[in-house]
Amino acid sequence: MLTIGQMSKACGVSVKTLRHYDKIGLLKADETDPYTGYRYYADGQIGIMLLISRLKRYGFSLSDIQSLLQIKEPKQLQRQLKFQRLRLDREMEHLSVTIREIERHLENFERTGDIMSYQNQYEVVLKESELLVLATSRQEMSVEDFGNYYGKIFERLAKEHLTPTGLTAAIYHDEEFDPACSDIEVGVEIMEQDKADQILNPTLCATTIHVGPYASLPDAYGKITAWIKAEGYRVTRAPYEVYRKTSFDKLAPEDWETEIYFPVAK
Repeated sequence: MLTIGQMSKACGVSVKTLRHYDKIGLLKADETDPYTGYRYYADGQIGIMLLISRLKRYGFSLSDIQSLLQIKEPKQLQRQLKFQRLRLDREMEHLSVTIREIERHLENFERTGDIMSYQNQYEVVLKESELLVLATSRQEMSVEDFGNYYGKIFERLAKEHLTPTGLTAAIYHDEEFDPACSDIEVGVEIMEQDKADQILNPTLCATTIHVGPYASLPDAYGKITAWIKAEGYRVTRAPYEVYRKTSFDKLAPEDWETEIYFPVAK
């Protein structure tokens, strides 16, 4: 048997951590002295504690780890680890994009002396939009869900023998925007107008083009919204985005091109 201090030293965790894990039932001491309250651990618990520490390094929460330790089926555990690896890969990719964005921001800042100079990259243009014939899927969704719903649309196109043009879009129906849950209609442009779920007819729009990752799209929205108010226009229907260049073109996020449309009238 090991005292809590010996267990702490053997596993490289603090006594405070061991007490907390005992309290929440993640790793209960093998024995607790009823008179002194001293905790004692079995030698075999060293391996469990080391596994807990490893899973924590992998980014699992303590409640996740508690559930994982209850799983007896090896294949189910493998699936959970693979899913976590995929999540970390995505986080690492996002961090890489953010680092490159900071580098470009610094370059602009050093050149201009203005920390907000990156906002000057947007030119707002008033023009008539193009006709968009779309197969769509509309529901309350997060921006992270886009890929799933686009996938379902493409499955439907294949099943119904519809012809995509390669252009994708998203219409934002809510007055307010919540990236975690908004009324969004994602769409794929198709050739067959009689099969469309949504047709966006040509109309007067204030537009601008955003080049870069989607995380920095709010910069473009801020510019176009300020322009609309300054020029005395009002928004007449839901704004939408058309994705001109995307990851499907095998481009890095900083080269993605998104055109933003705000239908307007004086």
